[in-house]
Amino acid sequence: MSSLQALTEIADETQRRRRGHLSRATARLMRKKIAVVAVGVILIIYLSGILAAPISNYVTGYEYTDQDYTSLKEPPSLKHWAGTDRAGRDIFTRLIWGVQNTVILTAVGMLSGGLVIGVSLGLISGYIGGRVDDVIMRIGEIFASFPDILLVIIIAATLRPRLLEWVRWLEDHTAVDGLVRSGVVDYMVISLALVSFGWIGMARLVRGQILVLKETQYIESARAIGLSTPRILFRHLFPNAISPIVVTVSAGMGSMVGTEIVLSWLGLGIQPPRPSLGVMLLEGGSISVLQVMPWLLIAPGVVAWLMVLAWNLLGDALNDVLNPRTR
Repeated sequence: MSSLQALTEIADETQRRRRGHLSRATARLMRKKIAVVAVGVILIIYLSGILAAPISNYVTGYEYTDQDYTSLKEPPSLKHWAGTDRAGRDIFTRLIWGVQNTVILTAVGMLSGGLVIGVSLGLISGYIGGRVDDVIMRIGEIFASFPDILLVIIIAATLRPRLLEWVRWLEDHTAVDGLVRSGVVDYMVISLALVSFGWIGMARLVRGQILVLKETQYIESARAIGLSTPRILFRHLFPNAISPIVVTVSAGMGSMVGTEIVLSWLGLGIQPPRPSLGVMLLEGGSISVLQVMPWLLIAPGVVAWLMVLAWNLLGDALNDVLNPRTR
C-alpha cells in the first residue's frame, strides 16, 4: 500500500469518526434542557432583531422614530406592548431595532475577529512555530496587557472622529449620500473595537490545539507526501480542533453582547436617533425615571440579561458535551 493510499484511508476514517462524534454530541446537547432553552431564547431574540423591519411595519405599526403624542409615558398596554417613552415612541419597536444592532455588531466582531483572524493566526502560529509564532504571540500579549473594555473604549473614542470625517468627505465628493445618517460610522467603529481584542483568546486556544495535533502520525504522513501547508491546516488540522472553538465562540458571544451594550451606554456606540440597548438602559436607569416609568428599564434590561445568560449557559452546555473529560 502506498503512502498516499494510507493517508487517504486515515483521512476517511478521521472524517467518519468526526461525523459520528458530531451526531453524538448533538444528541447529548438536545438531552440537556438548559441548552435547549438557551438555544430557543437566542433564536427568538436574534430572529426578532433580524426581522425588525417587517415586525415594525406589519406587527407594531411603528417606526423607531415615530412619536405618538397621545401616548406619552404610557405603561405597557395592548397598543404599546412595552409602553412608550417621554417622546411617545414605542419601546418594543425601539427594542427590536436595538437588538438588531447588537446582532449585527456581535456577529461581525466574532466572525471576523474571533473566527477569521483568531483561528487563522492560531493555525499559523501553532503549525509554523519559530519566529512567526513569537511575533504573533507577542502582539497578542501586548493587546492582552490592556483591560479589554479600556482598549475598546480607547479605540472607539479615537477612531470615530476620523472615520466620521472620512465618510462625510466621501458624501461631499461622490454621489453616495446618507451614510452618516444610516449609522455606518458607528457600525465600523464598534466592529473595529470588538475585532481588535476578539482574536487573542481564540488564537491562543487554536495554537495550543495545533501544537498537539501537528505531532500526530497522520499529519506527519501528510507532510511526508508533500501536501501543501494550507491543505494540512484547513483540511486536516482545523476540523480536529473544532470542538473547543465552538465552545469558545458560544461563551465569547455573551461577553461581546455585554461589551457592545456597555459601549453604547458610555456614548461610544450606536448614536441617536438609531436605538441601541445601551442607550435605552442609560435612559431608563436613573432613580427618577424608575420611580415614574419603570417599564423603560424593564424591557431592554430583561432582553440584555437574557442574551448574555443564554450564551453563557449554551457555552457551559457545549463544554460538557464536547469535552471528553466531562462526559
